[in-house]
Amino acid sequence: MTLLCEALHAPRSSVYAAGVATSPADGGKRGPKTALTDDELVVEIRAVLAACPFHSEGHRKVHFRLRAKEIRVGRKRVLRLMRAHHLLAPSRPRHEHGDPAHAGTIITTRPDEMWGTDATRFYTEREGWCWFFGAVEHYTTEVVGWHVAKLGDRWAALEPIRQGMTMAFGTIAPKVALGVALRHDWGSQYTANTFVNEIKCWGFTDTPAFVGEPECNGCAERFMRTLKEQCLYLHQFRDLEEARQIIGAFIERYNAEWIVERLGYRTPAQARRDALQEAA
Repeated sequence: MTLLCEALHAPRSSVYAAGVATSPADGGKRGPKTALTDDELVVEIRAVLAACPFHSEGHRKVHFRLRAKEIRVGRKRVLRLMRAHHLLAPSRPRHEHGDPAHAGTIITTRPDEMWGTDATRFYTEREGWCWFFGAVEHYTTEVVGWHVAKLGDRWAALEPIRQGMTMAFGTIAPKVALGVALRHDWGSQYTANTFVNEIKCWGFTDTPAFVGEPECNGCAERFMRTLKEQCLYLHQFRDLEEARQIIGAFIERYNAEWIVERLGYRTPAQARRDALQEAA
């Protein structure tokens, strides 16, 4: 092939792209021959997506789940096939803004160094627009507390923090959360004197996010996106009580089954257990 292309002054990439060097017997796969053809691998990928308890996952998680089934294939091959068959999870286009100050990080090295809290709204047929408040642990991405309410005030914003203290420290008491930073945005719930004074009483270090900075409130906001895509946008809630049950079931499933790439494809609950065992 090299000699022919040199004689014809044609690049080999054009020949391979035209499919001349591929064999129809292997499903059009280029490169080394493996146990699975492309068509057979697409069937396995579809089976993984169908068995997943969530509604969409990226190619990295699909590749990890294939390896768990003893199917050894390349990650880029999985990406290529999922893209060709329109199986990739939908994503928003990126907007390049250069590199202003995005060298910082809010990812911690162990649990309970920093929590993030945020809120979003959803609709119910009986009560109309209601509020969801959540608190997320930055190392494990675990939801340590959550609350839904019709009125999204400072008291509702404090409830996930109370639940998180009960889960992580076993009690709600002054100074019990010393050493934990709490990240939030500048919503009126989080700038109210009641909210600020309460978290200081419990021992949290108040670290509000600033617009345009890389640290911002990314962990909590990333979970809110997952909550919307995997739960809120997929249900039409009759009332607040039904929303509470469905959201609660999703968060329990998220903590137990949602795998995170940067945690070595572990779940939030598994990452916390492992970290506590290492600390012991």
